Order: sequence, then structure tokens, then C-alpha cells
Amino acid sequence: MASRHLARVVSLQSLYEWDFYGKKTKRDLDEILQRNIERFNQNLKEGRFIESLINGVVKHLSKIDKIIETAAPERPLAQLSIIDRNVLRIGLYELLYGDRKEVPPKVAINEAIELAKRFGGKSSGKFINGVLGTVFKMMGDEQQEAK
Repeated sequence: MASRHLARVVSLQSLYEWDFYGKKTKRDLDEILQRNIERFNQNLKEGRFIESLINGVVKHLSKIDKIIETAAPERPLAQLSIIDRNVLRIGLYELLYGDRKEVPPKVAINEAIELAKRFGGKSSGKFINGVLGTVFKMMGDEQQEAK
């Protein structure tokens, strides 16, 4: 498994557990993350990347969640599966706030789709693709208007 992909898997597992238990505190998430990093330590070379994903998602959580609600109004955030919700959070963080030189938008979208297919339900990949594709198109429109 590619190093960055494994880093996203560990990030997803950590965010999933944190979300499952009610997103209590950042300290709880840090403990979950450390435990998961230790579990994969021999294969994990992207510790800083994982921390940047987790910290970025948490820092922008309310904005990311509003974007999910806007891009998928037929599916309220609370009704999304925990996997889909957190795959979207990671994908949107990388798409909107990540370093585009490091992770181009299409790579961020593709990685999120792969996580959804692997860990989500039957239609998770299509749903994630639709939401991230919508946001990506909206970003393109905004960039055109700015010119």
C-alpha cells in the first residue's frame, strides 16, 4: 500500500473513532491518532502528513461540514454514515486547504473515492465522487470569476 494512501487510511480510522464517540476533545483525537500511528509504525513513513490531515480537518471542521451540507442537501450531515462523513472531510480538506503542489485536486478526489469504496457502503464511492466533483466544479467557477 502506498505510503500516502496508508496515511489517509490511518487518518480516516482516527477521525471515524473520534466521530463515533462524539468528537469529545482534540486531546481525545490526539490519543486515538497516536495509538493508530503506533499500530502501523513499521509501515508508516508519513506521520507528519497524517497529523497535517487530522489537524487541518479539525481546524476547518465547521466550514467543511457546511460545504458538505451545501453540496449534498438531500443528505443531512447527521444522516451520513460515519465513514462517508469523514471521507468527505478528508477529501474536502485536501481539495480546499491542502497544498496543491503536494496533492493536486484530482488526486485528492480519487483518493477519497478509493477510501469510500474500500471502507464505505455500496454507493459510497459514487456519493463521494458526486459531492467532491460538485465542489471542484464550484471552485473552477469561482476561479474563473476571479480572473
